[in-house]
Amino acid sequence: MAFDAYEIDRQDAEGRKIVLRGRSIGPAGGRPLVMLASLGRPGSDFDEVATRLADNGYRVTLPEPRGIGGSAGPMEDLTLHDLAADVAAVIESQSRAPVTLLGHAFGNRLTRMTAKDFPALVDRIVLLACGGRIEIPEKAREALIGCFNQSLSPEEHLECVRYGFFAEGNDPSVWRDGWYPDAMLMQSSAVRRTPVEEWWEAGGQPMLVVQATEDAIALPANALDLKARLGDRVTLVELPHAGHAMLPEQPGLIVDAILRFLG
Repeated sequence: MAFDAYEIDRQDAEGRKIVLRGRSIGPAGGRPLVMLASLGRPGSDFDEVATRLADNGYRVTLPEPRGIGGSAGPMEDLTLHDLAADVAAVIESQSRAPVTLLGHAFGNRLTRMTAKDFPALVDRIVLLACGGRIEIPEKAREALIGCFNQSLSPEEHLECVRYGFFAEGNDPSVWRDGWYPDAMLMQSSAVRRTPVEEWWEAGGQPMLVVQATEDAIALPANALDLKARLGDRVTLVELPHAGHAMLPEQPGLIVDAILRFLG
């Protein structure tokens, strides 16, 4: 099954041009599922999971954020509300709303912001690596920053990827590439400019949280906090032998959890 490319032209509230590109896979009439990638990472991180879900009848859309894959627009002085409007434009153009919206790591913040700002477009939420409230340990933070440091040697860079993103014994080389510093800076700034309280509880939709047991960045305490706050609205699934990357480490278990949640 092949991916189909799309391009959307829109304007922001100030009339500035925004170009949104991405890909979709799966039957045109399939149940719609939109996936938002990690900090400074491309939609292709989801390719294996998306293909498996498409084989199960879902229509999966993988947007590229501004600064990646030809998506473009203003990159400064943004909030998560601005980026959520990009996601809403993709949903309205490429899917039959409401959709299931899935976010990985940074994408989990944007998923919750989109669900809060555009509740009519989102009926269920899936969060992978749902950090945001519990502080990242300093060594893990340094590894995360190092993944985008283009002055590091290949060996130093790969060690940052390994420590920050992969469980012990898993192969970090599959994420050697795919780090976009400009997109990372734009997204990080948007997070800092948006209070956590504005997106943490999303928009009231049922929520699946998939928590990797060896995540060094989005610590399990974040998932437990969300479950404690929202109770039965949250379905919590622990993912063994996986770290913050999760998608290349345990794609089969992630797909199984999504299929169970969506029924």
